[in-house]
Amino acid sequence: MFPIRDHNPSGRTPYVTYGLMALNILIFLSYLPLQADQRALFELYAAWAIVPYEVSAGRELHTLFTSMFLHAGLLHLAGNMLFLYIFGDNMEDEMGHLPFFVFYVLTGLAAGMLQVVTDPFSSVPTIGASGAIAGVMGGYLLLFPKAKVDILIIFLVFFRILPIPAWIMLALWFGMQFLGGIASSGAEGGVAYWAHAGGFIAGFVGTVPLWLRRGGPQHWNRTEGRPPHPDATYRFAESRIPKIRK
Repeated sequence: MFPIRDHNPSGRTPYVTYGLMALNILIFLSYLPLQADQRALFELYAAWAIVPYEVSAGRELHTLFTSMFLHAGLLHLAGNMLFLYIFGDNMEDEMGHLPFFVFYVLTGLAAGMLQVVTDPFSSVPTIGASGAIAGVMGGYLLLFPKAKVDILIIFLVFFRILPIPAWIMLALWFGMQFLGGIASSGAEGGVAYWAHAGGFIAGFVGTVPLWLRRGGPQHWNRTEGRPPHPDATYRFAESRIPKIRK
């Protein structure tokens, strides 16, 4: 189950969102040839990824920023860019271009710091834009809790696109990160659950001033938690694949 789009069109071109996506993709392509050389890849991560025991000792602090632009593989990159594409444009529309960029970076830094705090002696590198994007998702939850998000449900050979309120999808996602963080060990590597949870919380809290300027609870009352404009609509065209009757 993962989101593929929302029904919340933005009112301006999200230049920062597109720029961040392009930057992440270009950086990934720049070191893609190293995927076949594990030693070179290790050296890259040692220089630019968060290694918690280094950061907790006050060294390599720049990696809290640089790690946000590294990804472990194509699927890791594609998943992050999809989430940024879905939720980033609306947050940029509400905040403005430069404030959104600052918000993105700060939530990413907060996500990285929480990952370090929860496992300060780990030597496992942490990379990815997930923490910053989780911050975008946390802010989206506060501003547009009832915006429709289309999720693709896949079960064996069955699949279906189902529109659900954003708060359900985002709450489930956050709950999975929180429980995953409790159940996992940072020493084993894998998903940086606490970075995701930390970024999400930082994004939610960091959006509170904007939400209050919009009227706080009155903002929700005016829009019923939905975007303050008509929903985007999508047509589902019937497949042209011929059907074979039994």
